[in-house]
Amino acid sequence: MSAPAPGPVGVLLMAHGTPASPSEIEAFYTRIRRGSPPSPEQLADLVRRYEAIGGTSPLASRSAAQVAGIAAALDAAEPGVYLVRFGAKHTEPFIEDAAFELATAGVRRVVGLVLTPHRASMGSDEYLERAERALASTTRQPPFVRVPQWYDAPGFAQLLAERVRATLGRLHPADRTIVLFTAHSLPQRVVTAGDPYPGQVAASAAAVAEAAGLDAAGVSWRVAWQSAGRTPEPWIGPDLLQVLREIGASSRDARVRSAVVVCPVGFVSDHLEVLYDVDVEARGVAEAEGLELARTPSLDADPGFCAVVAGAIASTAAGAVRTAASEAEGAR
Repeated sequence: MSAPAPGPVGVLLMAHGTPASPSEIEAFYTRIRRGSPPSPEQLADLVRRYEAIGGTSPLASRSAAQVAGIAAALDAAEPGVYLVRFGAKHTEPFIEDAAFELATAGVRRVVGLVLTPHRASMGSDEYLERAERALASTTRQPPFVRVPQWYDAPGFAQLLAERVRATLGRLHPADRTIVLFTAHSLPQRVVTAGDPYPGQVAASAAAVAEAAGLDAAGVSWRVAWQSAGRTPEPWIGPDLLQVLREIGASSRDARVRSAVVVCPVGFVSDHLEVLYDVDVEARGVAEAEGLELARTPSLDADPGFCAVVAGAIASTAAGAVRTAASEAEGAR
């Protein structure tokens, strides 16, 4: 009698989550604040930001499209091998719900990936730890394999470089052009603790700049940080808005026209931090400083992007198989 066929490989894709309607914003904000309700002023400010981009964020629909695209790319490469589920950090379906569903489906292992390219102790690591704990609490306890970061996955820098080049081509003629690669700021203490996040963001920006040929074209570039939390402690800088003000001041001093391209290298879809923090807030500062500002289009569910993420998942899954085989051989 032959042995039963092994189950599929589970894939748990994770993202931040967003309120589905304005009525859910307060509960969402409370979860972000780890159960501490926001003050009326804090809530009003967040509601105002959502209203500025249409009332809610498109993140939920963009994440769903990405999950569908990644699942399709995995199935096209290896039909029937992967079972893909999605879990959010702050909204339903939660990470724990998706982990339980995969475990009860009889998967042989679960590969976890957060839809953010860089690893951070206060970012992707928290998602992955929640997934691992949830799987460990199930009856079957399938092995969990992390994709800790994927900013260096083959093809990722090239996708962003294409968007940088296309956006540069849409600018009006200027005396000076600067590309700012942005990512979500974190408290400065993560740098002191040796978190890999700032270094990975810098490496990511350098890879995109090289792929786009910025240095060869004489286009300046640097990293700027955005969307810092409203807390008393210092956050990683320089802040995007401050950098724009500095560029504006130096342009006036030198009497040159400057244009800025913002490439949110730390984000992979349209959501509040892109549509408001860049398209509304940063653009307003740039206009006040006499700067032309353009943003690179988000990756969203671009088939090329979905293929890059699917490749990172498949590579990790294959590595887990090799590791398991080697461990089994060593135990004989």
